[in-house]
Amino acid sequence: MAADPAEELKALEATLTSIETVLDLDGMRKQLAELNEKVAVPDLWDDQEAAQKVTSRLSYLQGDLNRVESLRRRIDDLAVLYELAELEDDADTRVEADAELAALQRSIGDLEVRTLLSGEYDERDALVQINSGAGGVDAADWAEMLLRLYLRWAERRGYPTEVYETSYAEEAGIKSATFVVKAPYAYGTLSGEHGVHRLVRISPFDNQSRRQTSFAAVDVTPVVEASDHVDIDESDIRVDIYRSSGPGGQGVNTTDSAVRLTHLPTGIVVTCQNERSQLQNKASAMLVLQAKLLERRRQEEVAEMDKLRGGRADIAFGSQIRNYVLHPYQMVKDLRTETETGNVQAVLDGEIDEFIESEIRWRRRAGAA
Repeated sequence: MAADPAEELKALEATLTSIETVLDLDGMRKQLAELNEKVAVPDLWDDQEAAQKVTSRLSYLQGDLNRVESLRRRIDDLAVLYELAELEDDADTRVEADAELAALQRSIGDLEVRTLLSGEYDERDALVQINSGAGGVDAADWAEMLLRLYLRWAERRGYPTEVYETSYAEEAGIKSATFVVKAPYAYGTLSGEHGVHRLVRISPFDNQSRRQTSFAAVDVTPVVEASDHVDIDESDIRVDIYRSSGPGGQGVNTTDSAVRLTHLPTGIVVTCQNERSQLQNKASAMLVLQAKLLERRRQEEVAEMDKLRGGRADIAFGSQIRNYVLHPYQMVKDLRTETETGNVQAVLDGEIDEFIESEIRWRRRAGAA
């Protein structure tokens, strides 16, 4: 039961008003009108990729606007419900109102997290790469478990994904995988997953059933756009063509269609093997390479600014950010935010929103410090 519903509602109204200001509802409505005009153009679908971006942005904006307007109506309705409970001295109605208050607090809290994503690239799609680390076959299996975790997370949210490349390990699991999450603010949402993830469990590959610790690295970068101007000299790229490997369609596995690009000045290597066509794979690999080079440029700029500021205390890539323990107890714990849960299976099935939201809030606090 809420101690003082009137005060709770007043606080929620203030928070929602702040969210509405940050989101700029008038600006959102203007964007929606512009996007609706684009959707009405008869030849929109002549360029399917551009059309999908327009319709996706339209759907996302409309969803955001509906979400805010719905929350505003729910606050108004809840005030009336509390008044009714008070007038009729109805305990059941008061219980119903308290339940709705708790639900509203969660919903507005979730939306508030979204307003914290204000970084230069936060609105972008996310390019995610997973690499197995120390731990042998268990690490390769762990990398595949993480791939499933993130794909399930995206599926739960209705976010389209596309796997660009999967390099399978010999015994089990994967050496690496690269995929894209296509949704507004996917990069800002997932960027906190960047780092090393540690798994502790009884190894299913050890005939003596010993406990094994294994590691996998998650690399998250924003997808490049035409306006990014990442110039790549063709002479700086080595192109290798090879036959795709691992599970997949027959056509994929029987033609030399997989493409590996090596950027000679930086040593960055990307591969793509998800398409039948060599040209399609090269185009996808170029997008990944551009994203890697854009992120490299961004990191260099950040490093230069940090040098001018005298450095900062931050979680560097290669350090452990989260533990997933299956034995001798069950616990997932983020080492930055202290967020933890004993429901490990739910996390492995993609229920990581609590960790993501806590990290976004933590990052904003650290940035403001």
